[in-house]
Amino acid sequence: MTSANYFELLGCDGEARTGRLTTPHGVVNTPAFMPVGTAGAMKGVHWREVREAGADIVLGNTYHLMLRPGAERIAALGGLQKFTGWQGPMLTDSGGFQVMSLSELRKVSEDAVTFRSHIDGAKIELSPERSIEVQRLLGSDIAMQMDECVRLPAERSDIERAMQLSLRWGERSKRAFETAPQGYMLFGIAQGGDIAELRQASARGLVEIGFHGYAIGGLAVGEPQSVMLAMIEETAPMLPQDRPRYLMGVGTPEDLLESVARGIDMFDCVMPTRNGRHGVAFTRFGQVNLRNARHADDPRPLDEESPWPSARTYSRAYLHHLVKSGEALGAMLLSEINIAYYQQLMRGIRSAISQRTLADFRENVRAGWSQGDIAPR
Repeated sequence: MTSANYFELLGCDGEARTGRLTTPHGVVNTPAFMPVGTAGAMKGVHWREVREAGADIVLGNTYHLMLRPGAERIAALGGLQKFTGWQGPMLTDSGGFQVMSLSELRKVSEDAVTFRSHIDGAKIELSPERSIEVQRLLGSDIAMQMDECVRLPAERSDIERAMQLSLRWGERSKRAFETAPQGYMLFGIAQGGDIAELRQASARGLVEIGFHGYAIGGLAVGEPQSVMLAMIEETAPMLPQDRPRYLMGVGTPEDLLESVARGIDMFDCVMPTRNGRHGVAFTRFGQVNLRNARHADDPRPLDEESPWPSARTYSRAYLHHLVKSGEALGAMLLSEINIAYYQQLMRGIRSAISQRTLADFRENVRAGWSQGDIAPR
């Protein structure tokens, strides 16, 4: 498996990289931000808008899709792309994080995680082998190994146990991947919490196993941004230069800028749509909270120079009205505006890396954010 490489590194600026990842359903330009379509849908946003905003790849959630409508059903209906109508690449996570975060009744053993479905209480077992099988049935372009994620802060003993278990599960995930029909990719996941030594040990172990790409998991789970960035600095340099690096579940625009500068190629987060549903827009002027009364009489659009039509068309007063009235259109408009802003930011990052001007780009972006309602994280 490890002899195949679908990633081409196109340029660097310091530790930052830009590249091209080729999948069965299309090419992903990196650094890339993946909008999250948890259950095979983007909350409040049509797939057409996600594509028009510039997203090359989206994320689907193994846990939710295996529970409803079921991996075997999706396979019988032609796989995720045909089932959902999204024609581009899809990455699926392993389901492990959702088991840990959503299931109150769960038991972790060497073999698998046993849990109760949050939908109907049914008892379900998820092993590394079953996780890979589910992702194959879904038709994922990029599958993730099963891992155990520990919320921070946590005791070193708990972090180390989960990291070592994740390595063993990584080996089993790879074996299961290699025994099934392929054509897609498998990424390993580095764990180790906020302990540099454990992060390094995890990265070394994963490289020995060998994957198409490598993810850094178990961050943005309660620790300060400074800790997250420090763990990236400890982990990323130990991963192969010719393989993509994916920081899972991250994050704010500031997180993306800082993480790219430390060598990260791929991101996912629910923040663009979640914040949109709560009345917050991401713009080149920073975050704008449309719930604030100051916007009630403001005729200006969010950004009259935005390439995204909705951001330059609707007034802040109208968006404020929609949000305060609880109109679904408000959440829909802000979600698509946010997805478009994230993709605009990533395009700018890729261009800056190619021109080796990322430091200036970061400075200019931050200067713009200072004009918003809320300072960036």
